Amino acid sequence: MLISDQKHIDKYYKALIDRDDSYVGIFYVGVRTTGVFCIATCRARKPKKVNVLFYSTFKDALDNGYRPCKICKPTENANEAPQQVRQAIELIKNNPKQKVGDYQLKQLSISPSLVRRWFKKHYGMTFQAFQRMYRVNVAFQELKKGKSATNVAFESGYESLSGFGYTFKKLIGKPPRLIDEQKLILISRITSPLGPMFICATDNGICLLEFVDRRMLETEFKDLQRLLKAKIINGDNSHIALAKKELAEYFKGTRKEFSVPLDAPGSEFQQEAWKGLQKISYGTTSTYEDQAKLIGRPTAIRAIASANGYNRISILVPCHRVLRKDGNLGGYGGGLERKQWLLDHEKRYGAQKSIKH
Repeated sequence: MLISDQKHIDKYYKALIDRDDSYVGIFYVGVRTTGVFCIATCRARKPKKVNVLFYSTFKDALDNGYRPCKICKPTENANEAPQQVRQAIELIKNNPKQKVGDYQLKQLSISPSLVRRWFKKHYGMTFQAFQRMYRVNVAFQELKKGKSATNVAFESGYESLSGFGYTFKKLIGKPPRLIDEQKLILISRITSPLGPMFICATDNGICLLEFVDRRMLETEFKDLQRLLKAKIINGDNSHIALAKKELAEYFKGTRKEFSVPLDAPGSEFQQEAWKGLQKISYGTTSTYEDQAKLIGRPTAIRAIASANGYNRISILVPCHRVLRKDGNLGGYGGGLERKQWLLDHEKRYGAQKSIKH
């Protein structure tokens, strides 16, 4: 949303001049003279007040034609976890069976209120809920390997087997004794030059990669759980780790193909359409008509467009490379400005040597 209230504009401009880090992520400033947008702490030369517009989200700035500033990298740095939050997350990952409370955080000079606010804003849950999910995921993996529920419960810090069973069933969907009947979808969060993204994976591969502001995200989560008969819970696995590594290389311009396994449930036709998308080479574009011909369904143009719209794995399954017949961008779940950015990015690095697989 464009900020029009003059009091806010005055306050935000002062924060921009002062490089006030408490306003990082609160506003994004579009600079008319350069066509870029920045965050409050940008080190670039400050523009005149008459030459700036303030937006409430970076997507608003993108949608109005502004490019991310190469100095302050607003879509990455405004959404990256602060050092104290990263420290708190590492504490959980390094001590998955230990319950981390305010006392432990304060001992490490970590502000519990800062951590709570960040998790509520960026994950939509409390820090304790995130920690509880991570602990239960570790417990799930140990139960899968044959460890007894009693040992897992007490090693995970639960005071009773019943308390562990209640939490486990609430988050996983089934009690520990039915562990072999339950599957999990793990969800993690990554930052990118185009903003934060959610990434989900099963034991078989990546099943979702979407920008966190995608309108249909909640529906996609529900569909995934229904189709895969699995619960979504916070956590990481080897597929997520590999995808994060390969995506970082992609955004640096050094990777043009992905090797991470995918697990994309859908109809037979959707599966054909998504496989067709993966055949469109980096740095090139196709049309819905060509995609339909590629999979041997030359008359199914509208169905192809619909199938592309149901693709839950952006970038890895490159629906951004499909245009309309007249060269128009067409649709894109992440927004047309992001689609154009991805096409420009691939065009820029297309001739350069990529990482070998």
